[in-house]
Amino acid sequence: MTSLIRTVFKPSAARVARDPRPIRAWTLAIASGVLVSLASVVMMATGLCTAFAARRLYRGMARGVALAILGLYGIRLRVDAPQPLPQRQTVFVSNHTSSLDLFVLVALGLPDCRFFLSGFLRRLLPLGAIAWLLGTFFTVPQDRPAERVRIFERAERILRRTGESVYLSPEGERITSGGPGHFNKGAFHLATNLGAPIVPFYICIPATVDPRLGFDARPGVIDVHFLPAIDTRTWTLAALDSNVALVRDQLVRLHEDLSCAA
Repeated sequence: MTSLIRTVFKPSAARVARDPRPIRAWTLAIASGVLVSLASVVMMATGLCTAFAARRLYRGMARGVALAILGLYGIRLRVDAPQPLPQRQTVFVSNHTSSLDLFVLVALGLPDCRFFLSGFLRRLLPLGAIAWLLGTFFTVPQDRPAERVRIFERAERILRRTGESVYLSPEGERITSGGPGHFNKGAFHLATNLGAPIVPFYICIPATVDPRLGFDARPGVIDVHFLPAIDTRTWTLAALDSNVALVRDQLVRLHEDLSCAA
């Protein structure tokens, strides 16, 4: 279990310099790993009993696990949304700065939502099993463009058929340098083809809480700020670059307005 957690959470040098508490960090990391492992067994058993056809149930179970793990660390979510989240098919995008993001995203309970996640998570059997039950699309690195195209084409076919929403991190990796990083085009290409609105949101983790690339998260409040939905029905692939910039600029401005982003 320890080796598994070490694989998922690589300690961050920036965090080591900040009043390290290794006993607490490893105790909570191991406890979280055990909880995820037990949850994966229960969820797979539930999947067998329901013929793997009750994804809403699995999502509810996964959300409970994510909230429990955040609770172990003494972390509470505070959500600011200007309007109810869309109940129709939506493409959700956000910044990605921390090891906590995975648990925050699942804990949010985004309506009827699948996820795009790095394919490397499939090697971590408990996380991989839960992600598979949630209908996750596993991606490959940017240096394998042909394979990435096939993954996105398959995801588009599935999403057209099911009408489900989907979350993608347009940065593609955790960016800890401050502010949103470079945005890849996949999320916006998908939204354009589906004609689905994009809902950007910003995960604001205070420096006193954020483990960044590590796992030494501290108690506190994580704020999640949702922006209004962006209609993509008039978008075209020819204008993809400008539409990517439009959404990124909104998150950059929100980042600059938030005190926890300092």
